[in-house]
Amino acid sequence: MSGRTRCGIGYDVHRFSPDAGRALVLGGVRLPEGRGLAGHSDADVLLHAIADALLGAAALGDIGQHFPPDDARWRDADSRDLLARVRASIAAAGWVPVNVDATVVAEAPRIGPHVAAMRAAIAACLGLDVDAVGVKATTNEGMGFVGRGEGIAALAVATVEGVAGGGDGSAAGRA
Repeated sequence: MSGRTRCGIGYDVHRFSPDAGRALVLGGVRLPEGRGLAGHSDADVLLHAIADALLGAAALGDIGQHFPPDDARWRDADSRDLLARVRASIAAAGWVPVNVDATVVAEAPRIGPHVAAMRAAIAACLGLDVDAVGVKATTNEGMGFVGRGEGIAALAVATVEGVAGGGDGSAAGRA
């Protein structure tokens, strides 16, 4: 499998939590401003989209299959841990991440001031150089659920490369 390259796409969305005390976590970074997102784990919509992109590139299903929302083990889980587990799963199947590019779609809070920290956190989770991780932000121009300030969405593209001696990509090679 060495020398083979694949790409995957990920998308995730979470509504804002009615719990005023819930922290907003995006890209593995706790943002001091903004309402937290509702979800079984820490609801890090950016890391979830990246996880799905990586799993898709390796043809290993999706984040919900690996970390079911009805499984108590993942309640309030740190999505950095989930992303590290995804990295281990794709490695067991013979793939390593090469790069990730992602976009956060939110009306608020402003994402730009946190992009460098997010890139560093994502790179650390995936064993990548920071220059192999792109994070961008945009708004929905006031349209749709994101535009109305009801939640945040994220899209991601990930590239993986096959490694010699890796798994065969079958279900038996999954972590």
